[in-house]
Amino acid sequence: MTSSAPHLYQASTRTDLVDWGAQSDALDGASHSTGRLVHKGPNNQPESGIWMCTPGRWRLSIPRDELCHFVAGRASYRSDAGEVVEVAAGTVVMFPAGWTGECTVHETMRNVYMLA
Repeated sequence: MTSSAPHLYQASTRTDLVDWGAQSDALDGASHSTGRLVHKGPNNQPESGIWMCTPGRWRLSIPRDELCHFVAGRASYRSDAGEVVEVAAGTVVMFPAGWTGECTVHETMRNVYMLA
């Protein structure tokens, strides 16, 4: 997309998402991801897009600061320190670079994200 302001219309309801494959580091279930890239800057920084994921549980490690606005579904993020962040439609979370833990998707979720 060539634009001075990269954008996607209807981010919370688009159906033309691209297959991003099975979620790596699975612990339970077989989560599958789809998405749509809005923008990737030089060296992939920043990166923004739409991400949708089906139910399951996996390990994750956040490489860069990541802001997520959840627009559908329900999930739980548990940090390695034991903190639990419950997300549902309307939740905004800022995961700092280096955040590690697990994600459990209870209902297929969709979020609009930005990696700094």
